[in-house]
Amino acid sequence: MTKLSVNVNKIATLRNARGGNVPDLIKVSQDIERFGAQGITIHPRPDQRHIRYQDARDLKEVVSTEFNIEGNPIQKFIDLVLEVQPTQVTLVPDAVDAITSNAGWDTITHASFLQEVISEFKNNGIRTSIFVDPDTKMIEGAKITGTDRIELYTESYAQGYSQNKEEAIKPYIESAFMANELDLGINAGHDLSLENIAYFKNSIPELLEVSIGHALVAEALYMGFESVINQYLEKLK
Repeated sequence: MTKLSVNVNKIATLRNARGGNVPDLIKVSQDIERFGAQGITIHPRPDQRHIRYQDARDLKEVVSTEFNIEGNPIQKFIDLVLEVQPTQVTLVPDAVDAITSNAGWDTITHASFLQEVISEFKNNGIRTSIFVDPDTKMIEGAKITGTDRIELYTESYAQGYSQNKEEAIKPYIESAFMANELDLGINAGHDLSLENIAYFKNSIPELLEVSIGHALVAEALYMGFESVINQYLEKLK
């Protein structure tokens, strides 16, 4: 079964909109685990507009499943990850002012930088993953960095799903076969939803984990977290 890691950034966004601690990020994360999710993902950004660095420290104390911290590996982020020691760190090439992640790494151009950062995390016992577009050359480049896994950036699949899902999934299948040949674990995330997740999961060989936040939280506004998480788990079987 492909694991479901829930990105709780949007819970932090809602909390920060009014100050205080409503909704309680820690309690929501614990409830999400209790409802069956196999991981919690956070993506702190330098301006801390949603997840704060302290949230990472607080969640480390309570997350009982896999804890995944995503972000651009600036020094402050690297220091946080080394301090918190999550299960997995996912490296994402975010611009400082990015609203959300919008591209994968050029693993060829940035090979030496990624090798250095990944080596430091792995030497500290933290599993590594890097965010990549569905491009076999970038997958090959990822192997050279020494990463344990890749996370396929799925926005183009989500955008193309309703028009022609067979065409939309093709580059992801090719990338997955390449990753499997290179013995790279496969994660995926960005704009996956209840509508498109089953087809993606059934098309991608050896898909280990999906990270879903925005869509899942939006769906939960109508159906509740427990119902939505159970629906994702069913589709990921």
